[in-house]
Amino acid sequence: MRHPDHLAEQITTALDEQTVQVPGTETARDIVPGLAETLAVIPSRREALKQRIASLLTAHPLAKVLTSMPGIGVRTGARVLAVVGDGTAFPTAAYLASYAGLAPVTHRSGISIRGKHPPCGGSPS
Repeated sequence: MRHPDHLAEQITTALDEQTVQVPGTETARDIVPGLAETLAVIPSRREALKQRIASLLTAHPLAKVLTSMPGIGVRTGARVLAVVGDGTAFPTAAYLASYAGLAPVTHRSGISIRGKHPPCGGSPS
């Protein structure tokens, strides 16, 4: 949406200029401007939420560690913290790495060892 603040006004003007009356025109005249006004508020709410998430991440003790990693910014860091929490569910870093699908796994069957491969398990999300 390029200019959501003018959307409600444009829709109302278009409805007023309409010369063809089809079933539902009056209902649309009542409902559509309200919906357009609601849509116009969404970008500012998204921005406020984005700022809130950034401030919560900044306040977290692990924020500097997370955001210092290549490719991890505010959104990814917040997602990691939302999934992992405070980390107490993982007794060691190796458990966390395995959960995240980062720890290589050696496949063994009897006397056959097929080397180390990325794990197939990890987080289902």
